[in-house]
Amino acid sequence: MKIPVLRSNPAHRLPRFAQPGDAGADLVSCEAVTIAPGARALIATGVAIAIPEGYGGFVLPRSGLAVRTGVTVLNAPGLIDAGYRGEVKVALINHGEDPFVIEVGDRIAQLVVMAVEAPVYVQAESLEETSRGTGGFGSTGVKAD
Repeated sequence: MKIPVLRSNPAHRLPRFAQPGDAGADLVSCEAVTIAPGARALIATGVAIAIPEGYGGFVLPRSGLAVRTGVTVLNAPGLIDAGYRGEVKVALINHGEDPFVIEVGDRIAQLVVMAVEAPVYVQAESLEETSRGTGGFGSTGVKAD
């Protein structure tokens, strides 16, 4: 699949896979920003992409960045709908104890493009019974069997 990408500046990098076979392509900052501990920021990438109908772009944290610094994608996963043609921006939050400095060209998140279904939601009088039923948050406990 080929995805058209517009760069607002020729120096801005297209999303790119770090290793062959990677599922996520790196998104790179096109601005210098410092995020204070506990603060959040919307970081520009300088690129706009045309995701085809039937697909979605999912912006995910970089695991090493999250573990080392506490910086992660605030609304993970961020969603880029197929019809969106604006600049891709990444909402980051600093859960760490130190200010996090982002320089132009730093890898800040990764983009995964996946097929998505467009279901039709219909009114129902009841839902099929399951063994889980209405058990929600925490209903299965913490300990593994």
